[in-house]
Amino acid sequence: MTTRTHDGSAGDVDYGTIGSGYSTYRRPDGRIARFIAGALGDGRTVLNVGAGAGSYENIGGTVTAVEPSASMRAQRPTGLTPAVDAVAENLPFADGSFDAAMTLFSVHQWSDVTAGLREMRRVTSGPVVLLTCDPTLVRDFWLYAYAPEVLDTEARRYPSVDEIVAALGGDATVEAVPIPLDCTDGFNEAYYGRPEMLLDPAARQACSAWSFVDDHARERFDRTLRRDLEAGVWDERFGHLRTRPTYEGSLVVIRATPEA
Repeated sequence: MTTRTHDGSAGDVDYGTIGSGYSTYRRPDGRIARFIAGALGDGRTVLNVGAGAGSYENIGGTVTAVEPSASMRAQRPTGLTPAVDAVAENLPFADGSFDAAMTLFSVHQWSDVTAGLREMRRVTSGPVVLLTCDPTLVRDFWLYAYAPEVLDTEARRYPSVDEIVAALGGDATVEAVPIPLDCTDGFNEAYYGRPEMLLDPAARQACSAWSFVDDHARERFDRTLRRDLEAGVWDERFGHLRTRPTYEGSLVVIRATPEA
């Protein structure tokens, strides 16, 4: 049984507590949107599970959004249709209701990943698309040198690619997604060449993994990164990233279609 907070959040994060500024920092990036749109194909009806504030919902088709958090539903722009208050593990739709489905930066927060993905497969006749992170790669990011607890948390929370593919069944492809230097969707790796951004507590709050570490870890991160930036240490080690047009980290698109 899925447990929900007073806000309605149904995963391991209470967005009623941390989600107030989410839409300010987590704005859809057009280049990432093209990857998602390509994976969805030309489906006329699209389900978006864990839709949050509605990022990437303008990429085509008629979108039905599902979002359990009242705080996140309240941040949806007025031009988007209201989101259905439901959870991935129990979708209130008939079999094969949608041509395609997507879940973006959400699956790692579900209480039962396998049940949620099987529900998405049940209600979708075509491709199911996930934008997620490969947990075997998240610790390769420079942030691990300053806040290992954060990326250890990410590696623990994200289901493996194999687990996702097995739950969805059918035929699956996995594609790495290059992250642009000026990425507008502010997840941790989006700041690969802009470390100063992660000194902003509000930017960190928009990345849910930071809510799992204590004040001591956050203060240590802030202190050591500021020190290394001022002394030029960060730039000696990682400064080449400031001018790299894209970064290929842990971000992947997984696309699964039913067996023919």
